[in-house]
Amino acid sequence: MTMIFGVPLAVFLGQLLLGLINGAFYALLSLGLAVIFGLLKIVNFAHGAMYMLGAFATLLGMRYLGINYWTALLLAPLIVGLFGMLLERTMLRRIAHLDHLYGLLLTFGLALIFEGTLVNFFGVSGARYPTPELLQGGFQTGFMFLPKYRAFVLVAAIAVCLFTWYMIERTRLGAYLRAGTENPALMQAFGVNVPLLITLTYGFGVALAAFAGVLAAPLYPVSPTMGSNLLIVVFAVVVIGGMGSILGAVLTGLGMGLIEGLTKVYYPEAANTVIFLVMILVLLLRPAGLFGKEA
Repeated sequence: MTMIFGVPLAVFLGQLLLGLINGAFYALLSLGLAVIFGLLKIVNFAHGAMYMLGAFATLLGMRYLGINYWTALLLAPLIVGLFGMLLERTMLRRIAHLDHLYGLLLTFGLALIFEGTLVNFFGVSGARYPTPELLQGGFQTGFMFLPKYRAFVLVAAIAVCLFTWYMIERTRLGAYLRAGTENPALMQAFGVNVPLLITLTYGFGVALAAFAGVLAAPLYPVSPTMGSNLLIVVFAVVVIGGMGSILGAVLTGLGMGLIEGLTKVYYPEAANTVIFLVMILVLLLRPAGLFGKEA
């Protein structure tokens, strides 16, 4: 039997693959945070709540409206994105000219309201919706059994991350977004509707979180606290990659998933804290993050 540092190769590769799948969630969620902070300079503490709302929208839609998973995968991010746009227009815009701390406190308060309201109606026990029939079963990889749904999650998350990076960094729309947030007065003079761009950007960022919530619900229990449990880890990933760095969020999310998976093999007791240890090291050695720009 082939061993790697005292661990069977099958176990090593299996944990590596599971870590990569967890990393896909980290990448997708941290990407939404990076888009919102990088372009709008909003520290969005309601991001975990938007992830949770995406999962709940799908669960309730399937239970009471009879929609299927594939419809929910499109509708839930759209609904949560529109809700996020409403929040930006009615609340966040009013404090956009103030210090970042005010946005952090406002979004933190909103997250507590959303979570508390759903706890009041649904309690804290989790529920799941079934894996779509098309993605049931799995593949035998030679070293582990890989469920089709987990493979789909990995591919879908990476595809959405790459599409977002390309749209923001390589298209004219992305150039308008970056220019509109860096010099809004100049873009307004050229006839660009900057407030609308900002609203759409915030809506897209929270829609990414909702999309991750839809992907997560067949794997993890849907509960009002599911977002708050994950948010701190995702913020650590964003800090490691560099606040506002789109590529950094994606690569760091995947990388931290792999590191977490390897830690579960060699030192399971540290698996829940290894990301925060990496964050501390990065802050000490490179405060702007691995992919961030020094001020």
